[in-house]
Formats: sequence, structure tokens, C-alpha cells
Amino acid sequence: MSEAVDKLWPELAWIGDEELRASVRETWVRALENSPLEPGDLEEIPFTLLIPDCPATFMEHKRCVVHIARRSAEAMDEFLGRALPIDTDVVIAGAILADVGKLLEYEVVDGKAVQSDRGKKLRHPFTGVHVAMECGVPDSVCHIIATHAAEGDLVKRSTEAYIVHHADFMSYEPFKNLK
Repeated sequence: MSEAVDKLWPELAWIGDEELRASVRETWVRALENSPLEPGDLEEIPFTLLIPDCPATFMEHKRCVVHIARRSAEAMDEFLGRALPIDTDVVIAGAILADVGKLLEYEVVDGKAVQSDRGKKLRHPFTGVHVAMECGVPDSVCHIIATHAAEGDLVKRSTEAYIVHHADFMSYEPFKNLK
């Protein structure tokens, strides 16, 4: 399963901290092992069930979020780094893991992605944090998983969590305007 994760996520190589990279990879491996989804499903299912007939796949959205988050963190570090320190490894790891819980929230029924029974009870930020913590992902990254979606509006987000949150919504909100 580790090879399948590396194929899905070449961006893992961007994480300089080897221990963090390994825990992020292991989180994806464990989520896939406990998911009704197969790695190939992620290249086909929509990234959200909230937009009818969403034309973008899970992996297209996820990889876009990681790229936006990394570039945003780099720009912020370049211009604001003296005053606002940013841990780019944490940003990248958080962006890669933000939706890992969807592997436990979704299932494919009759060729269509739907919300699983578990997903109806526990949204992906909760299940994602659970799997990540089991795999030794640091709290700074688990915070991003927990706060990347609307649940994060209720707490104080770290700088890294703001970056991932906005990267995620930049590549989500415009789809609401499609007809």
C-alpha cells in the first residue's frame, strides 16, 4: 500500500523532515487499509459530495490544495518570514492530510461516491485527526486537519492552518458557481 500512496502523492518528497514524511505516508496507508475505497477510486470520485455532479476528482482537488498551500507558504515566508515564521513542512503535511478522513467518510455504491454510515456521524476532520494521531503525526499538523474545514471557524487557527484552510477553499468555492 505504501507504493500506492507514493504514486498518489509525489508531493511527499517535499517534506524535508523524514520522520514527518514517514508519519504522513503511514497515515495515508492506514486510512486506505481501513477504507472501502481503493487508491484508484481517488482518481475518479468527486472531491466533494456537496456539489452535484462535481467535475473535479478527489486527487485533482487534493494535489491542487497542496500546490497552492506550498506556494502560498513560500511567498509568505519570502515577504513576511522575518515577522511571521512559517513551517513549510507542517503546511505541506497538513495539506496532504487535510482530507485523509474522507477515505473513511465516503464509499462507492453502484459506481457512485456516497457518504458512508460512519461519514454521516463523523466528518472527515475528526476521522482524519484520529488516524493521523495513531500514526504519530505531530499536533501542529493534526491541528490543520482539524481546522481546515468549517469546524476550524470555532477555534484559533495557526498560521499554517490558515494557509491550508484558504488553499482548500480557493479550490472549492469556485465550483459552487458552475452551472
